[in-house]
Formats: sequence, structure tokens, C-alpha cells
Amino acid sequence: MRIMLIGANGQVGWELSRSLLPLGEVVALNRTQCDLSRPETLPAVVQKIKPDVIVNAAAYTAVDKAEEEKELATIINGTSVGVLAEEAKKLNALLIHYSTDYVFDGTKQTPYTEEDIPNPINAYGRSKLIGEQAIQQAGCDHLILRTTWVYAARGKNFLKTMLRLAQEREELKIVADQYGAPTWARNIADVTAHVLATAKRERLAGKFTSGTYHLSASGKTTWHGFASAIIERARHVAPAGTIKVNRVLPISTEDYPLPAERPKDSQMDSSSLTASFGVTMPDWYHAMELCIDEVLEAP
Repeated sequence: MRIMLIGANGQVGWELSRSLLPLGEVVALNRTQCDLSRPETLPAVVQKIKPDVIVNAAAYTAVDKAEEEKELATIINGTSVGVLAEEAKKLNALLIHYSTDYVFDGTKQTPYTEEDIPNPINAYGRSKLIGEQAIQQAGCDHLILRTTWVYAARGKNFLKTMLRLAQEREELKIVADQYGAPTWARNIADVTAHVLATAKRERLAGKFTSGTYHLSASGKTTWHGFASAIIERARHVAPAGTIKVNRVLPISTEDYPLPAERPKDSQMDSSSLTASFGVTMPDWYHAMELCIDEVLEAP
């Protein structure tokens, strides 16, 4: 099985480069080799590789900047995703694509399921929803995996930022009225590999059904809760005296205005993933501990 991995240098892509190796030949492409900001170049890239599976881990993820760069965000997260889906259809390849909790408005009182109707409230969320719709309209075999609050030991993310600030400041003020589930990129990658292996067997048996699944860590917290947990764990792992912060104060969304509106509660129900593929996502707190240990214990 030849797997074309797009966005190999990103948080999820880097982990996928490892997780997908046992499944076949992985052709890992970075932005230079496969640029989603230039959709006209994508057909030639796909046709040259002729993959059995396309895993798209590339995306425009700058949520606030997307308010200014709506067109670019839509090209990368929407138009180019549609091109990939059309090329997958031509090759009878499976497309695995990642989407986001930000396709929802965050007003639901219970976790979102795949049956809930999306209603994005910012440009980033709208661009990701356009990508989902483009895949469905193309009609290729596909799996859309929606995930939440992604972090990793590499790249720029909330966890890495909190670890840096904890060594520089004595006090942090973090939003405490937005709820979700921080999800480790390694868990996303490992679950993706299992899902892909299952999908391959189903396709060979003629039993595969395309669909959208929520792939999010178990549990629920706020950004303030996440930050507090990060710092608590860091105190146990980091060298003595390196963690300077001693106060993590909760603030409201209104106290920290940003260009893009965020969903108030975007927790997602991943039970369909469990029912269809037999995997249960671990609790966000345990995964966070493992990631911090990796970051702080690395030479």
C-alpha cells in the first residue's frame, strides 16, 4: 500500500510519518513538495505518486490570522482539499482528512456528534467546513476525522507556549470560559493508523463506507484548566527552579479579545469512532503528562 502523506512536517504529520510506516510505503511530503496554497499544482503531484491512500495533515491553522486571510485559508482548507478528493476519486484511492471542532458554534449543551449540523463562527471554521463539503461532493472513498485543541512536543501550540511562559513569568492569565478536550498529536496519529488498517480491510472486502468521525481526547477542560495542568506537571518533571510561574489566574473571553470568535463549548463525542473502529481515545490529562515528559526530559 502506497500512502501519500501531505503536511509531513506539521504536528500531526510528523507523528503520522512514524505511525503509518508499518502499513506500507509512506511518501511523506512537506509544503515545498506539495503546496496546498497552489491547488493547480496538486493533480500532477498526486498522479506522479499514484497513491492507494492520501492522508492530508496539512492545513491553514492560524485561527486569528484567517480573519484577515480568508481567501488563503479557504484555498488551503477548502479548494485544495476538493482537488485532492477529485484526484483520489480518479485513482480509486482512499482520502483521510482532518477537520476541526471549530465547524461548530459551541452553543450546544452536550458534546457534539457527527449528526449535529455545523455552524462555524469564524473564518477558519468556515474554511474547514468548505473542505469537508468538497470531499463529500467529490464522492471519493474518504474518512474525515474531526479533532480538537491539538498539541504536540514539536511545533507551535498551546502546551509549548505555556511551558515557555512558565519559565519566564510569575503570573499567567488564561481564559476559563471556553471548554474542549486537548488532543495529543501522537494519539491522533496512532488512531489514524488503526483506522486506516481497518478501512483497508473493509475496502478489500467491499464493505467500506465513507464517513465523518470525531477523534478527540476523552474528558473536558478549559484553557485555564489545561494551562494549570501543564504547569503542575512541569513542576514535577522540569529541573528545580526552572518553573517560575506561581499564579495562573482565570479570566473571561471578554478579558482577552481576539480577532476570531471561539466556540464556548466544542467538546465532541467520539463514541462513533469507538463503535466503528474499536478504539477509545485516552483521557486528555494522561496524554498531556506523557507529552510534557517527552518535552522536558529530551536532551
